Amino acid sequence: MEDSNSRPRLLRFSVFEADLRTGELRKQGLKVKLHGQPFQVLTMLLESPGELVTREEIREKLWPGDTFIDFEHSVNSSIKRLREALGDDPAAPRFIETLPRHGYRFIAPVEGGTRRDLPLPTTGPGTIRESPLRKLWVVAVAGGLVIAVVAVLFAFNVAGLRDRVLRAERAAHEPPLQIQSIAVLPFENLSHDPAQDYFADGMTEELITNLGKIGALRVISRTSVMQYKGTRKPLPQIAHELNVDAIVEGTVQRSQNRMRITANLLHAPSDRHLWAERYERDLRDVLALQGEVARAIASEIEIKVKPNEQLRIGGSRPVSPEAYEAYLKGNTILDNWTEESCQSAIKYFERAIERDPGFAPAFAGLADAYIFLGRFHYRPANETFLEAKQAALKALALDANSAEANTSLCSIATFYDWDWRAAQTACSRAIEINPSYGPAHHIYSHYFISIGRFPESLQESQRYLELDPLSPAAKTHLGMHYKMARQYDLAIEVLRGTIEFAPNFPDAYGELASSYIGKGVYQEAAIAAQKAVTLTGGKGYLGLLGEAYAMDGRRTEATKVLEEIRGVSRGRSVPALNELQVLIALGERDRAIARLQWAFEEHDQLIPYLKVWCLLDPLRSDLRFQDIVHRMNFPP
Repeated sequence: MEDSNSRPRLLRFSVFEADLRTGELRKQGLKVKLHGQPFQVLTMLLESPGELVTREEIREKLWPGDTFIDFEHSVNSSIKRLREALGDDPAAPRFIETLPRHGYRFIAPVEGGTRRDLPLPTTGPGTIRESPLRKLWVVAVAGGLVIAVVAVLFAFNVAGLRDRVLRAERAAHEPPLQIQSIAVLPFENLSHDPAQDYFADGMTEELITNLGKIGALRVISRTSVMQYKGTRKPLPQIAHELNVDAIVEGTVQRSQNRMRITANLLHAPSDRHLWAERYERDLRDVLALQGEVARAIASEIEIKVKPNEQLRIGGSRPVSPEAYEAYLKGNTILDNWTEESCQSAIKYFERAIERDPGFAPAFAGLADAYIFLGRFHYRPANETFLEAKQAALKALALDANSAEANTSLCSIATFYDWDWRAAQTACSRAIEINPSYGPAHHIYSHYFISIGRFPESLQESQRYLELDPLSPAAKTHLGMHYKMARQYDLAIEVLRGTIEFAPNFPDAYGELASSYIGKGVYQEAAIAAQKAVTLTGGKGYLGLLGEAYAMDGRRTEATKVLEEIRGVSRGRSVPALNELQVLIALGERDRAIARLQWAFEEHDQLIPYLKVWCLLDPLRSDLRFQDIVHRMNFPP
């Protein structure tokens, strides 16, 4: 850029001229309303025509040293106002080109110069009288100038008309933007405090939750979008990987009990900016703010929001900042799915409830934590599921529109109460409230597997994967569906793909080993099972490994695994499935039936699959097995 003392006063482009000293923009001599930051941005672009001006350079120029200003929103707003003043189309720019995720470039020719003001002719004392010939010459020159100016203006008008016609033709042939799917990328933490990352992640998740309540919109789950935290991939690439039409980016800044949030909406395939807004609120109003942002995005993309969905989005109820902070921390920790993380999350949820006893999400989080403790055998199911049910019912008493609490009830009804009608009611209600809530589709698929309705299970499994496309758990669950449906080749294909995607995900190896056993390929089953055992530190999938050994005729090794399982079981709540798998494969029917009866009394997580799992086929003719199945009250 030129030094300010030597740079031209006027910069001309097309039919515009910018006066850098007065800060004025004129079009064909008439002043255009453009002041402040938009004009300063224009100046930076005009002084470096054809060159990239980065967003960081704009920030340093306009807001040097100001760390609290939300410059992302301000830059987007300035560019939008500047384009409006120039009549520029971001989809087919004549002046300002966007370089996605980098900055902007001025692409029209720019001329520099100084303004020439012609003196008016005067008559009076001291005036030199011009000859008629000179007058004629002046008139001729002036006439020529007028003709030239008219010709230039005519050319510009023709060019402008041609551009408008081309844009109109393009618009006529291009369909309007159809946005039916969206991903909310992890909001950036502008607080410059890594300890506040949980807050930015929580804002991301809450916006996902609120947008997910719009039935006409598919919203990608948090598990998948969090994989883009801190990455700088081009938006069209992210959109392709997530299979979405639009992306929301944003920033979060918290200071004491105040917060500032910005949100930017972009058409993902074209990286075209559609909308941006900034919000600043008291932390007590966080629930209402999240609903406000979701409704603004829905309005901008012109998606149909039903009246009942409008009521569910966000909430007007204030929440204690301390309670909300504890709730967000609990959610973040719970994602680890370890015994320690579940116990720690319970403490945070209980702290949130203590600070704000009417805060329903804290009770829903508490229910999930207890369910995880039971399902992963960290504590006996007889203890944890009862506590989970109390918490979920309390959450629904406070908020009947909690998709999370309804999903918890579906999980409890499926894996503990074996109340099939209640399970279907709770899961269908959760999906009605939030059609994009992936865990609801996941648990609903388990319900359908348990009662042998595989077409519905496949539908829910595929929906779960659509909402969480980068989750190895969602991919593995689809493989598990095919295994339970005894479509072993499809199961193996899906699970091999999952392992390529996530080579250290133990559940994928476990389901692959089980699918190999179903198909009768026992050596490959043993290899996959051993990998699953290794990835769990030798604590998980031992029963599967013993089963593979026994089915492959390696009884001595299978018996050693059985003894190892019994050693691990002492003083711990472990899956009955571990021992049962080996006993059945070794042909120990009586001992297997005894272990199965114990599992029934303990509400073990294997029991819901009695009706369908091929593992249990050798026991089906036994009257004792049939009695257990009868007591499960499966629907016909």
